[in-house]
Amino acid sequence: MTTADLWTAASARPRRAAEITAAVPFIDLAAQQAEVAAEVLPVWQAQLESASFVGGPEVAAFEREYADYIGVRHVVGVSNGTDALELAYRAIGIQPGDEIIMPANTFIATAEAASRIGAVPVFVDVDDDYLLIDPDAVEAAITSCTRAIAPVHLFGQTAPMGLITALARRHDLAVIEDAAQSQGASGPSGRAGALGHVAATSFYPGKNLGAAGDAGAVMTDDDGIAALVRNLGAHGSSVKYVHDHIGVNARLDAVQATMLRAKLRRLEDWNAARRAAAERYAGLLGALDGLRLPSVRPGNTDVWHLYVVRVDDRDRVLADLGAAGIGTGIHYPTPVHLTEAYAHLGGRRGQFPVAEAAADRILSLPMFPHLTAQQQSGVAGAVHHAITRRSS
Repeated sequence: MTTADLWTAASARPRRAAEITAAVPFIDLAAQQAEVAAEVLPVWQAQLESASFVGGPEVAAFEREYADYIGVRHVVGVSNGTDALELAYRAIGIQPGDEIIMPANTFIATAEAASRIGAVPVFVDVDDDYLLIDPDAVEAAITSCTRAIAPVHLFGQTAPMGLITALARRHDLAVIEDAAQSQGASGPSGRAGALGHVAATSFYPGKNLGAAGDAGAVMTDDDGIAALVRNLGAHGSSVKYVHDHIGVNARLDAVQATMLRAKLRRLEDWNAARRAAAERYAGLLGALDGLRLPSVRPGNTDVWHLYVVRVDDRDRVLADLGAAGIGTGIHYPTPVHLTEAYAHLGGRRGQFPVAEAAADRILSLPMFPHLTAQQQSGVAGAVHHAITRRSS
């Protein structure tokens, strides 16, 4: 049976009740896969027949194409976004005990990758308008142990990189971008992933540029950093059986690179579709009292990885939307400093009031390139009903 036969058989099989999607799904990955299938399947079939799975021309081609797209000299494909962060931290020279400043409202991987190499994540608050890292809070958190700042390009728009990089220069700090939610986003100085010393991204399937499984990349203009990332991600080896460092196994496989190349060719169109969807949401929901819509920071081009609103009584609204068949999410329900995993750092409620208040109110509505105006009307109607029912 060919790869195409397997794909067709999987798509045609009866779904169990638990697999039936909501009336409006939070994300529709099947639509993306269908759009690229004709390009991807023949290459996958050739890879199966040749048993060429790790590295090779597809990986090299994707690295080159994504580097051109981002505007950097080097992209090194790796196994996932968390490994990308760890390798970026290591390659920039972070040592055990070094402090890395990052926002409290990030996904735990930003901190986890630091902890895996013995570094110390130092959390700071975010601004209330855009929920992006607050440069004033960063400056207040700098100590003699600080070695880097890790701004997170959250929800699809870039952090205030001009202020962050200026701050880093004054204090001789490295800037390591967490660009996992921002493929194609840009700020006044360029695209996310090309604005610091080094950047890491995830190509988890739900990202704007998503693989068919786990994948990630490290981006940089620095030849030495790129070479070290590639070495560390291949067991500390640049020549087979010659090991210069204690590394890890974190290589990008050819199967994922093939999917990423096909989707990269559509990324600009898909991001434009997300922007159009965000405009529709603004028109449909902008006059609704009790709902705070997201804002775009001046100078940013947002790619709307997530459409995150803020609403009082969030959990009840969330339940009402679920009952109406609307897929939703919370990104993220608990700031990292309040998680059990980081209790040893002594984080306390009230420490970062903006991030904590937002965590209690944020709600991510359906957002994906193939979201239709009709689906958005259904979402808006359900949101109106949920909020007005609360206030009546």
